[in-house]
Amino acid sequence: MTAKPVAPSPLPIDLKQERLPKHVAVIMDGNGRWAKQRGRPRIMGHRRGVDTLKKLLRCCSDWGISALTAYAFSTENWGRPLEEVGFLMTLFERVLRQELAEMMAEQVRIQFVGDLAALPESLQDEIDRAVATTQHNQGILFTVATNYGGRQEIIQACQAIALQVQRGEIVPQDIDETLFARHLYTADTSDPDLLIRTSGEMRISNFLLWQLAYAEIYVTNTLWPDFDQAEFHQALCAYQQRDRRFGKVS
Repeated sequence: MTAKPVAPSPLPIDLKQERLPKHVAVIMDGNGRWAKQRGRPRIMGHRRGVDTLKKLLRCCSDWGISALTAYAFSTENWGRPLEEVGFLMTLFERVLRQELAEMMAEQVRIQFVGDLAALPESLQDEIDRAVATTQHNQGILFTVATNYGGRQEIIQACQAIALQVQRGEIVPQDIDETLFARHLYTADTSDPDLLIRTSGEMRISNFLLWQLAYAEIYVTNTLWPDFDQAEFHQALCAYQQRDRRFGKVS
C-alpha cells in the first residue's frame, strides 16, 4: 500500500456482488522465474511480488471480498539458499513496519498462521505488533501463512485433541469436523471459496489441506509479479461460472 490515498476501484459490471467469493486464498508462485526472465536476482522478484500482493489486498477490499489469505513462506522454503531466506525474513519485517499505518487507515485486520516460533525474534515482534494494532479493525481479514505447512498443522491439531482425550476432557466420539477445525491455525477463519495459483503449477503445495476441501481452484500461467487487477478479474469471472454443489446434485 502506498502512502498517498488511492481511489477505490469499482466492481466490474460483469461481476455479481452476491456471487463473489467471500474468502480468496493465493499461492504466489513465480517470483524467482519472473526475475530470472529479466536477468535479475531472485530477490527482485520477491520485492515485485510484495507490490502485487498489496494491490490484490486493496482490490479485494474495494470489491467487497471479506478475507484474503496469502501463502508467504512454507515450511519447505527453509531449504532455499540462505541469502534468499534471510532476505525474505528481512523483507517481511520491513513491509510490516512500513505498511502498518496504511493498514490501519484502510481498516485491514491482519493475522498470521504457521509455526511463528521458528521465525527471527525481530520478525516475531513486528508480527505481534501488527496483529495487536489491527485486531479491532472492521475491514478485510488479511491472513499471512508464514512458516506454514498443511500436514504440520493437521498433526499439531491431532496431538492437541489426543491430549484432551488423554486428560479425560473429551472422548473419541466427541471428535467431529467442528472440533477438529477448532484446533487448526485458522480456527476463527472461514474456509476459502477460491484458491488462485500463479505460474501454471498444478498442485496445492501443502497449503490449507483441510480448509481447501471444497474451494474452487483457478490456475493461471501468469507469474505472480505480473498478476494484476485484470488477471484477478478473469479469475473471479471463472469462479462465477462454477456450479458449486458441494457433492450434491443441483
